[in-house]
Amino acid sequence: MTLHETPPAAYHADALPVPVPLTGCPYKSNPHPLYERMREAGPVHRVVFPSGVNAWLVTGYEAAHAALNDDRLGKNHDRGNDRWRARASIMPEPQHSQLQVHLLHQDPPKHTRMRRYLTDAFTPRRVEGLLPRFRQLADALVDALPDTGPADLVSGFAAHFPFQVLTEVIGLPAELAARFDRDWGKVVQPVGPTDPGRPVYEARLHGLQLYIAEVVAHKREHGDDDLLSRLVVARDRRELSQEELDSMIFQLLVAGQEPVTNQITTALIALFRHPDKLRRLRDDPGLLPRAVEELLRYDSAFELTTWRFFAEDSDLHGTPVPAGDSVIVSLCAANRDPRRFRRPDELDLDRSPNPHLAFGHGIHFCPGAALARAELRTALGTLLARLPGLHLAVPDEDIRWIPAVLGRGADLLPAGYDRRL
Repeated sequence: MTLHETPPAAYHADALPVPVPLTGCPYKSNPHPLYERMREAGPVHRVVFPSGVNAWLVTGYEAAHAALNDDRLGKNHDRGNDRWRARASIMPEPQHSQLQVHLLHQDPPKHTRMRRYLTDAFTPRRVEGLLPRFRQLADALVDALPDTGPADLVSGFAAHFPFQVLTEVIGLPAELAARFDRDWGKVVQPVGPTDPGRPVYEARLHGLQLYIAEVVAHKREHGDDDLLSRLVVARDRRELSQEELDSMIFQLLVAGQEPVTNQITTALIALFRHPDKLRRLRDDPGLLPRAVEELLRYDSAFELTTWRFFAEDSDLHGTPVPAGDSVIVSLCAANRDPRRFRRPDELDLDRSPNPHLAFGHGIHFCPGAALARAELRTALGTLLARLPGLHLAVPDEDIRWIPAVLGRGADLLPAGYDRRL
Protein backbone atom coordinates (compact mmCIF):
# COMPACT_ATOMS: atom_id res chain seq x y z
CA MET A 1 0.00 0.00 0.00
CA THR A 2 1.42 3.37 -1.02
CA LEU A 3 1.91 5.83 1.81
CA HIS A 4 1.95 9.60 1.44
CA GLU A 5 5.28 11.05 0.47
CA THR A 6 5.19 13.50 3.38
CA PRO A 7 8.23 12.63 5.51
CA PRO A 8 7.61 11.26 9.00
CA ALA A 9 7.51 13.77 11.83
CA ALA A 10 10.82 14.14 13.60
CA TYR A 11 11.08 11.97 16.70
CA HIS A 12 11.01 14.97 19.01
CA ALA A 13 8.58 13.71 21.65
CA ASP A 14 9.53 13.96 25.30
CA ALA A 15 10.80 10.72 26.77
CA LEU A 16 7.94 8.32 27.41
CA PRO A 17 7.81 6.23 30.59
CA VAL A 18 8.53 2.53 30.30
CA PRO A 19 6.03 0.96 30.39
CA VAL A 20 3.61 3.62 29.16
CA PRO A 21 0.52 3.59 31.43
CA LEU A 22 -2.77 3.38 29.51
CA THR A 23 -4.80 4.55 32.47
CA GLY A 24 -6.70 7.49 33.89
CA CYS A 25 -9.55 9.79 32.87
CA PRO A 26 -7.44 12.09 30.65
CA TYR A 27 -6.31 9.08 28.63
CA LYS A 28 -9.79 7.59 28.28
CA SER A 29 -11.39 10.92 27.37
CA ASN A 30 -8.79 11.68 24.70
CA PRO A 31 -6.06 9.11 24.00
CA HIS A 32 -4.93 10.72 20.75
CA PRO A 33 -2.25 13.07 22.15
CA LEU A 34 -0.55 10.11 23.84
CA TYR A 35 -0.82 8.00 20.69
CA GLU A 36 0.73 10.84 18.70
CA ARG A 37 3.72 10.93 21.04
CA MET A 38 4.07 7.18 20.81
CA ARG A 39 3.90 7.17 17.00
CA GLU A 40 6.57 9.85 16.83
CA ALA A 41 8.85 7.90 19.17
CA GLY A 42 8.56 4.61 17.26
CA PRO A 43 6.11 1.93 16.18
CA VAL A 44 6.25 -0.41 19.22
CA HIS A 45 6.03 0.44 22.93
CA ARG A 46 5.83 -1.41 26.21
CA VAL A 47 2.55 -0.46 27.94
CA VAL A 48 0.72 -1.33 31.15
CA PHE A 49 -3.06 -1.52 31.61
CA PRO A 50 -5.07 -0.70 34.77
CA SER A 51 -5.14 -4.40 35.71
CA GLY A 52 -1.33 -4.46 35.76
CA VAL A 53 -1.12 -6.45 32.51
CA ASN A 54 1.92 -5.54 30.42
CA ALA A 55 1.84 -5.65 26.63
CA TRP A 56 3.63 -4.46 23.50
CA LEU A 57 1.54 -1.82 21.71
CA VAL A 58 1.84 -1.23 17.95
CA THR A 59 0.91 2.34 17.01
CA GLY A 60 1.74 3.49 13.44
CA TYR A 61 -0.41 2.62 10.41
CA GLU A 62 2.21 0.73 8.44
CA ALA A 63 3.33 -1.24 11.50
CA ALA A 64 -0.28 -1.93 12.53
CA HIS A 65 -1.24 -3.12 9.06
CA ALA A 66 1.77 -5.44 9.01
CA ALA A 67 1.06 -6.81 12.50
CA LEU A 68 -2.57 -7.54 11.66
CA ASN A 69 -1.36 -9.64 8.72
CA ASP A 70 1.68 -11.21 10.43
CA ASP A 71 1.36 -15.01 10.35
CA ARG A 72 3.83 -15.26 13.23
CA LEU A 73 1.38 -13.60 15.61
CA GLY A 74 -1.24 -16.04 16.87
CA LYS A 75 -4.40 -15.34 18.86
CA ASN A 76 -4.79 -18.52 20.90
CA HIS A 77 -4.41 -17.90 24.63
CA ASP A 78 -2.39 -21.10 24.96
CA ARG A 79 0.50 -19.15 23.44
CA GLY A 80 0.61 -16.71 26.38
CA ASN A 81 3.53 -17.11 28.74
CA ASP A 82 3.35 -17.33 32.52
CA ARG A 83 3.97 -13.58 32.96
CA TRP A 84 0.95 -12.79 30.80
CA ARG A 85 -1.20 -15.54 32.27
CA ALA A 86 -0.54 -14.42 35.85
CA ARG A 87 -2.50 -11.19 35.28
CA ALA A 88 -4.37 -11.42 32.00
CA SER A 89 -6.42 -14.57 32.50
CA ILE A 90 -8.96 -12.52 34.43
CA MET A 91 -12.00 -14.65 33.63
CA PRO A 92 -12.03 -17.49 36.19
CA GLU A 93 -12.36 -21.17 35.48
CA PRO A 94 -14.47 -22.91 34.42
CA GLN A 95 -15.86 -19.98 32.42
CA HIS A 96 -12.53 -19.11 30.82
CA SER A 97 -12.32 -22.55 29.21
CA GLN A 98 -16.01 -22.55 28.31
CA LEU A 99 -16.49 -19.03 26.91
CA GLN A 100 -13.09 -17.95 25.61
CA VAL A 101 -12.63 -20.27 22.61
CA HIS A 102 -14.41 -17.98 20.15
CA LEU A 103 -13.04 -16.61 16.87
CA LEU A 104 -11.04 -13.78 18.46
CA HIS A 105 -8.89 -16.35 20.24
CA GLN A 106 -8.35 -18.87 17.46
CA ASP A 107 -5.82 -19.42 14.68
CA PRO A 108 -6.11 -21.36 11.40
CA PRO A 109 -7.21 -23.99 10.67
CA LYS A 110 -9.60 -23.90 13.65
CA HIS A 111 -10.39 -20.23 13.06
CA THR A 112 -11.16 -20.94 9.39
CA ARG A 113 -13.49 -23.81 10.30
CA MET A 114 -15.40 -21.78 12.91
CA ARG A 115 -15.62 -18.53 10.92
CA ARG A 116 -17.41 -20.16 7.99
CA TYR A 117 -20.52 -20.61 10.13
CA LEU A 118 -20.88 -16.82 10.45
CA THR A 119 -20.13 -15.47 6.99
CA ASP A 120 -23.53 -16.11 5.36
CA ALA A 121 -25.40 -14.29 8.13
CA PHE A 122 -23.44 -11.05 7.67
CA THR A 123 -23.04 -10.72 3.91
CA PRO A 124 -23.61 -7.22 2.46
CA ARG A 125 -26.46 -8.60 0.33
CA ARG A 126 -28.33 -10.03 3.33
CA VAL A 127 -27.73 -6.85 5.35
CA GLU A 128 -29.07 -4.73 2.49
CA GLY A 129 -32.25 -6.78 2.46
CA LEU A 130 -32.81 -6.08 6.16
CA LEU A 131 -32.38 -2.30 5.96
CA PRO A 132 -36.13 -1.52 5.96
CA ARG A 133 -36.48 -3.47 9.20
CA PHE A 134 -33.49 -1.66 10.71
CA ARG A 135 -35.15 1.69 9.89
CA GLN A 136 -38.36 0.54 11.58
CA LEU A 137 -36.43 -0.36 14.73
CA ALA A 138 -34.59 2.99 14.77
CA ASP A 139 -37.80 4.94 14.22
CA ALA A 140 -39.57 3.09 17.04
CA LEU A 141 -36.79 4.01 19.46
CA VAL A 142 -36.93 7.68 18.43
CA ASP A 143 -40.73 7.58 18.81
CA ALA A 144 -40.18 6.65 22.47
CA LEU A 145 -37.90 9.63 23.17
CA PRO A 146 -39.33 12.77 24.83
CA ASP A 147 -41.04 15.24 22.49
CA THR A 148 -38.28 17.76 23.23
CA GLY A 149 -34.80 17.34 24.63
CA PRO A 150 -32.78 16.68 26.59
CA ALA A 151 -32.59 12.90 26.46
CA ASP A 152 -29.83 10.39 27.05
CA LEU A 153 -29.08 8.95 23.63
CA VAL A 154 -27.36 5.90 25.16
CA SER A 155 -30.20 4.61 27.34
CA GLY A 156 -32.79 5.97 24.90
CA PHE A 157 -31.28 4.70 21.65
CA ALA A 158 -27.68 3.50 21.31
CA ALA A 159 -27.90 0.83 24.03
CA HIS A 160 -30.93 -0.80 22.36
CA PHE A 161 -30.71 -0.35 18.60
CA PRO A 162 -27.68 -2.62 17.95
CA PHE A 163 -29.13 -5.39 20.11
CA GLN A 164 -32.51 -5.21 18.39
CA VAL A 165 -30.76 -5.42 15.03
CA LEU A 166 -28.66 -8.34 16.25
CA THR A 167 -31.71 -10.31 17.36
CA GLU A 168 -33.11 -9.99 13.82
CA VAL A 169 -29.87 -11.07 12.18
CA ILE A 170 -28.99 -14.07 14.37
CA GLY A 171 -32.51 -15.29 15.18
CA LEU A 172 -32.73 -14.59 18.93
CA PRO A 173 -36.39 -15.09 19.92
CA ALA A 174 -38.23 -12.05 21.26
CA GLU A 175 -39.01 -13.70 24.60
CA LEU A 176 -35.31 -14.40 25.19
CA ALA A 177 -34.19 -11.04 23.83
CA ALA A 178 -36.45 -9.29 26.35
CA ARG A 179 -34.59 -10.95 29.21
CA PHE A 180 -31.06 -10.13 28.07
CA ASP A 181 -29.27 -8.00 30.67
CA ARG A 182 -26.98 -5.43 29.06
CA ASP A 183 -24.80 -5.50 32.19
CA TRP A 184 -23.68 -8.97 31.13
CA GLY A 185 -21.63 -7.28 28.42
CA LYS A 186 -19.40 -5.85 31.14
CA VAL A 187 -17.78 -9.25 31.65
CA VAL A 188 -15.22 -8.22 28.99
CA GLN A 189 -14.05 -5.38 31.27
CA PRO A 190 -11.26 -6.90 33.41
CA VAL A 191 -11.87 -7.16 37.16
CA GLY A 192 -8.94 -8.71 39.01
CA PRO A 193 -9.34 -11.44 41.65
CA THR A 194 -8.77 -8.98 44.53
CA ASP A 195 -10.96 -6.19 43.13
CA PRO A 196 -13.94 -5.28 45.39
CA GLY A 197 -16.16 -5.59 42.32
CA ARG A 198 -15.16 -9.19 41.70
CA PRO A 199 -18.34 -10.78 43.18
CA VAL A 200 -20.54 -8.62 40.93
CA TYR A 201 -18.34 -9.53 37.95
CA GLU A 202 -18.62 -13.25 38.66
CA ALA A 203 -22.40 -12.96 39.14
CA ARG A 204 -22.73 -11.31 35.73
CA LEU A 205 -20.57 -14.00 34.19
CA HIS A 206 -22.63 -16.78 35.73
CA GLY A 207 -25.87 -15.12 34.65
CA LEU A 208 -24.65 -14.80 31.06
CA GLN A 209 -23.54 -18.43 31.00
CA LEU A 210 -26.98 -19.60 32.18
CA TYR A 211 -28.60 -17.39 29.55
CA ILE A 212 -26.47 -18.89 26.76
CA ALA A 213 -27.47 -22.38 27.92
CA GLU A 214 -31.11 -21.35 27.72
CA VAL A 215 -30.64 -19.96 24.20
CA VAL A 216 -29.06 -23.25 23.11
CA ALA A 217 -31.86 -25.31 24.66
CA HIS A 218 -34.52 -23.15 23.03
CA LYS A 219 -32.93 -23.38 19.58
CA ARG A 220 -32.50 -27.13 19.93
CA GLU A 221 -36.24 -27.49 20.56
CA HIS A 222 -37.47 -24.71 18.24
CA GLY A 223 -34.86 -24.57 15.48
CA ASP A 224 -35.33 -22.40 12.42
CA ASP A 225 -33.35 -21.20 9.43
CA ASP A 226 -31.25 -18.71 11.40
CA LEU A 227 -27.67 -18.39 12.60
CA LEU A 228 -28.23 -19.53 16.18
CA SER A 229 -30.11 -22.64 15.00
CA ARG A 230 -27.38 -23.50 12.51
CA LEU A 231 -24.73 -23.23 15.23
CA VAL A 232 -26.70 -25.57 17.50
CA VAL A 233 -27.12 -28.05 14.64
CA ALA A 234 -23.36 -27.89 14.00
CA ARG A 235 -22.78 -28.77 17.66
CA ASP A 236 -25.24 -31.67 17.50
CA ARG A 237 -23.41 -32.96 14.42
CA ARG A 238 -20.14 -32.68 16.38
CA GLU A 239 -18.81 -30.08 13.94
CA LEU A 240 -18.43 -27.72 16.90
CA SER A 241 -17.61 -28.56 20.50
CA GLN A 242 -19.90 -27.37 23.29
CA GLU A 243 -17.25 -24.84 24.35
CA GLU A 244 -16.96 -23.53 20.78
CA LEU A 245 -20.74 -23.20 20.50
CA ASP A 246 -21.10 -21.36 23.81
CA SER A 247 -18.11 -19.13 23.05
CA MET A 248 -19.43 -18.17 19.61
CA ILE A 249 -22.82 -17.23 21.08
CA PHE A 250 -20.98 -15.29 23.79
CA GLN A 251 -19.04 -13.42 21.09
CA LEU A 252 -22.20 -12.67 19.10
CA LEU A 253 -24.11 -11.36 22.11
CA VAL A 254 -21.29 -9.17 23.43
CA ALA A 255 -19.03 -8.25 20.49
CA GLY A 256 -22.04 -8.17 18.17
CA GLN A 257 -23.70 -5.22 19.87
CA GLU A 258 -21.58 -3.33 22.44
CA PRO A 259 -18.99 -1.98 19.94
CA VAL A 260 -21.78 -0.62 17.72
CA THR A 261 -23.40 1.03 20.74
CA ASN A 262 -20.06 2.64 21.51
CA GLN A 263 -19.43 3.62 17.88
CA ILE A 264 -22.78 5.42 17.72
CA THR A 265 -21.71 7.47 20.74
CA THR A 266 -18.22 8.30 19.43
CA ALA A 267 -19.71 9.30 16.06
CA LEU A 268 -22.29 11.56 17.70
CA ILE A 269 -19.68 13.16 19.94
CA ALA A 270 -17.47 13.87 16.92
CA LEU A 271 -20.43 15.52 15.15
CA PHE A 272 -21.40 17.48 18.27
CA ARG A 273 -17.86 18.84 18.37
CA HIS A 274 -18.14 19.81 14.69
CA PRO A 275 -21.64 21.33 14.37
CA ASP A 276 -20.96 22.48 10.81
CA LYS A 277 -20.34 18.84 9.80
CA LEU A 278 -23.47 17.76 11.67
CA ARG A 279 -25.60 20.30 9.80
CA ARG A 280 -24.10 19.30 6.47
CA LEU A 281 -24.78 15.62 7.10
CA ARG A 282 -28.34 16.34 8.26
CA ASP A 283 -29.02 18.41 5.12
CA ASP A 284 -27.41 15.89 2.73
CA PRO A 285 -28.08 12.27 3.84
CA GLY A 286 -26.37 11.08 0.67
CA LEU A 287 -23.10 11.81 2.43
CA LEU A 288 -23.79 9.13 5.06
CA PRO A 289 -21.81 6.21 3.57
CA ARG A 290 -18.62 8.25 3.22
CA ALA A 291 -19.21 10.08 6.49
CA VAL A 292 -19.57 6.79 8.39
CA GLU A 293 -16.18 5.65 7.07
CA GLU A 294 -14.61 8.89 8.27
CA LEU A 295 -16.29 8.70 11.67
CA LEU A 296 -15.00 5.13 12.04
CA ARG A 297 -11.48 6.34 11.26
CA TYR A 298 -11.68 9.48 13.37
CA ASP A 299 -12.63 7.78 16.65
CA SER A 300 -13.00 4.02 16.54
CA ALA A 301 -14.96 2.11 19.19
CA PHE A 302 -12.46 -0.74 18.74
CA GLU A 303 -9.63 1.32 20.20
CA LEU A 304 -7.26 -1.63 20.66
CA THR A 305 -7.25 -5.18 19.35
CA THR A 306 -7.21 -8.25 21.56
CA TRP A 307 -4.02 -10.16 22.38
CA ARG A 308 -1.61 -11.66 19.88
CA PHE A 309 1.46 -13.77 20.70
CA PHE A 310 4.70 -14.90 19.09
CA ALA A 311 5.45 -18.60 19.49
CA GLU A 312 9.16 -17.81 19.81
CA ASP A 313 11.31 -14.79 20.61
CA SER A 314 10.85 -12.45 17.64
CA ASP A 315 11.62 -9.04 16.22
CA LEU A 316 8.68 -6.65 15.85
CA HIS A 317 9.66 -3.62 13.79
CA GLY A 318 13.07 -3.47 15.44
CA THR A 319 11.84 -4.31 18.95
CA PRO A 320 12.66 -7.73 20.44
CA VAL A 321 9.51 -9.33 21.84
CA PRO A 322 9.76 -12.49 23.99
CA ALA A 323 7.67 -15.53 23.12
CA GLY A 324 4.28 -15.47 24.84
CA ASP A 325 4.28 -11.73 25.61
CA SER A 326 1.08 -10.05 24.47
CA VAL A 327 1.11 -7.83 21.40
CA ILE A 328 -1.79 -5.41 20.88
CA VAL A 329 -2.47 -3.12 17.92
CA SER A 330 -3.83 0.37 18.49
CA LEU A 331 -6.38 0.85 15.74
CA CYS A 332 -7.07 4.40 16.94
CA ALA A 333 -3.39 5.33 16.72
CA ALA A 334 -3.05 3.76 13.27
CA ASN A 335 -6.09 5.66 12.01
CA ARG A 336 -4.57 9.02 12.96
CA ASP A 337 -1.13 8.39 11.43
CA PRO A 338 -0.09 11.42 9.32
CA ARG A 339 2.11 9.14 7.21
CA ARG A 340 -1.08 7.52 5.89
CA PHE A 341 -3.81 10.16 6.23
CA ARG A 342 -3.54 13.83 5.31
CA ARG A 343 -4.58 16.09 8.19
CA PRO A 344 -5.47 13.02 10.29
CA ASP A 345 -6.86 14.99 13.24
CA GLU A 346 -9.39 16.72 10.98
CA LEU A 347 -12.88 15.29 10.57
CA ASP A 348 -13.20 15.31 6.78
CA LEU A 349 -16.53 13.92 5.56
CA ASP A 350 -15.20 13.96 1.98
CA ARG A 351 -12.09 11.89 2.72
CA SER A 352 -11.45 9.39 -0.05
CA PRO A 353 -9.88 6.93 -0.21
CA ASN A 354 -10.19 6.06 3.46
CA PRO A 355 -8.37 2.78 4.19
CA HIS A 356 -8.93 2.91 7.96
CA LEU A 357 -8.38 -0.11 10.19
CA ALA A 358 -11.43 0.32 12.41
CA PHE A 359 -12.54 -3.26 11.67
CA GLY A 360 -9.01 -4.68 11.74
CA HIS A 361 -7.42 -6.38 8.74
CA GLY A 362 -6.36 -9.82 7.58
CA ILE A 363 -8.01 -13.07 8.63
CA HIS A 364 -9.46 -11.49 11.79
CA PHE A 365 -11.18 -8.65 9.92
CA CYS A 366 -14.52 -8.15 11.68
CA PRO A 367 -17.06 -10.54 10.10
CA GLY A 368 -19.87 -8.14 11.03
CA ALA A 369 -18.36 -5.07 9.35
CA ALA A 370 -21.11 -4.76 6.71
CA LEU A 371 -23.76 -5.00 9.44
CA ALA A 372 -22.02 -2.41 11.63
CA ARG A 373 -21.76 0.02 8.73
CA ALA A 374 -25.47 -0.38 7.97
CA GLU A 375 -26.37 0.15 11.62
CA LEU A 376 -24.31 3.32 11.83
CA ARG A 377 -25.81 4.75 8.63
CA THR A 378 -29.31 3.95 9.87
CA ALA A 379 -28.76 5.24 13.40
CA LEU A 380 -27.14 8.53 12.43
CA GLY A 381 -29.51 9.13 9.54
CA THR A 382 -32.56 8.58 11.74
CA LEU A 383 -31.35 10.68 14.67
CA LEU A 384 -30.27 13.63 12.51
CA ALA A 385 -33.45 13.61 10.44
CA ARG A 386 -35.91 13.28 13.30
CA LEU A 387 -34.27 15.37 16.03
CA PRO A 388 -33.72 18.89 14.60
CA GLY A 389 -31.31 21.02 16.57
CA LEU A 390 -29.53 17.97 17.96
CA HIS A 391 -26.61 18.99 20.20
CA LEU A 392 -24.69 17.95 23.29
CA ALA A 393 -26.61 18.98 26.42
CA VAL A 394 -23.68 18.90 28.89
CA PRO A 395 -20.21 20.44 28.83
CA ASP A 396 -17.79 18.39 26.76
CA GLU A 397 -15.66 17.64 29.81
CA ASP A 398 -18.66 16.03 31.53
CA ILE A 399 -18.96 13.25 28.95
CA ARG A 400 -18.69 9.97 30.84
CA TRP A 401 -16.40 7.59 28.95
CA ILE A 402 -16.64 3.85 29.49
CA PRO A 403 -13.77 2.31 31.51
CA ALA A 404 -13.25 -0.58 29.08
CA VAL A 405 -9.60 -1.37 28.30
CA LEU A 406 -9.94 -2.17 24.60
CA GLY A 407 -13.08 -0.25 23.70
CA ARG A 408 -14.01 3.40 23.43
CA GLY A 409 -17.39 5.06 23.89
CA ALA A 410 -19.64 6.98 26.27
CA ASP A 411 -22.07 5.32 28.66
CA LEU A 412 -24.17 8.48 29.05
CA LEU A 413 -24.80 11.05 26.31
CA PRO A 414 -27.34 13.76 27.21
CA ALA A 415 -28.44 15.52 24.03
CA GLY A 416 -30.75 18.45 23.42
CA TYR A 417 -33.01 18.92 20.41
CA ASP A 418 -35.80 21.31 19.41
CA ARG A 419 -38.52 18.72 18.87
CA ARG A 420 -39.08 15.14 17.81
CA LEU A 421 -40.39 14.78 14.28
